[in-house]
Amino acid sequence: MDLIQKCNAYKIKDSRGEETLEVEMSAGEFTVWASVPAGKSTGSREAISLSADDSIKNINEIIAPQLIGKKVNITTIDDFLVSLDGTKNKSNLGANAILGISIAVLKLEAKIANQPLWKYISTLVSQTSDSVVFPRLFVNVLNGGVHADFKLPFQEYMFVLGNGMNIVGPINQLETLFDQLKGKLKVEEKEIEMGDEGGFSFKSGDIEEPFKILSELHNSLAIDVAGGEFFENDKYNVIGKKYSTEELSGIYQNLVKKFPLISIEDPFSENDFNGFKNLVTGLLKDEVLVVGDDLTTTNPQMIEKSIERGLINAVLIKPNQIGTITETLKAIEITHQAGLKTIISHRSGETNDSFIADLAVGVGAYGLKSGTMHQAEREVKYDRLIEIEKELQISQR
Repeated sequence: MDLIQKCNAYKIKDSRGEETLEVEMSAGEFTVWASVPAGKSTGSREAISLSADDSIKNINEIIAPQLIGKKVNITTIDDFLVSLDGTKNKSNLGANAILGISIAVLKLEAKIANQPLWKYISTLVSQTSDSVVFPRLFVNVLNGGVHADFKLPFQEYMFVLGNGMNIVGPINQLETLFDQLKGKLKVEEKEIEMGDEGGFSFKSGDIEEPFKILSELHNSLAIDVAGGEFFENDKYNVIGKKYSTEELSGIYQNLVKKFPLISIEDPFSENDFNGFKNLVTGLLKDEVLVVGDDLTTTNPQMIEKSIERGLINAVLIKPNQIGTITETLKAIEITHQAGLKTIISHRSGETNDSFIADLAVGVGAYGLKSGTMHQAEREVKYDRLIEIEKELQISQR
């Protein structure tokens, strides 16, 4: 019952219509599926994903034949995959191939244990509380940067909803806010398009304009700057004007003073360590989350270094940045043990796999980024959160 009997990978399309892979795996009476997203804005230290064709070939011809008959165990299988690949960045087999297998194994293990996936994940991490915490929703409602051809200077402008106690209420509130935002942009006669993550995009040459619009609708906002995407020759090019690190820091300070901005992700290029440190320790202190993404790339070693240097006070977690669930959970544990917050995140090229919803609840993450509900690949994450709340209510009766 707990031995892998079948493992097969095949091609599917992601939310951008680009090719990715899905893994089908069976053990005993159970069969699971796991698919892998892809990012457009990526950090240089991310594990390497190969083309869908190459990754599928590696699974079906190299990995799968050696998995058949192995016990379903996430730790031993992940160790095997890392050893089989033999590189630091998963460039031999591909991080996307390895992650597809890793997620599938974890899903099978949960089914064999007869537990919901989120509940099983919670047994694999050191929880500080027995109570279930639902993630705050970080919802990218205005898309900019590389997700929308830089019509807006920063990559993501987000509503932050929820308080960790429940999830249906915040999801319902999100639907209302999104409709209100659409109406507001229409009244202001904005020529809007849809970005990669299902949010609106319009052209603006005013740094403050998106914040003015969103703050009139909601009192908790976040941004993903993706600072590395417009960093060149030691300057940050924002709407045609070049800023030094110190000048850009001043912009963030001003935005925090004027608007209800609670979180800034990747405010600087991934190697601008002084920029991160000064923002966290000197300028914003504990007022705002300074979130590492391209800086930390879900890599336990990079997270440890960033924490030791005092560069961040929160970490974005994307499983495909590192390639295995075991390493992902280690990255989360290191972050939580240091007293920092985690935000579990989708990618701009998403699939219909709802795994990150279970991951966010299972590890007690502070937040979840999964885009708007106006793309099916992102809606499934919200649907799964609602299902988890129902599962929890049933278990408490």
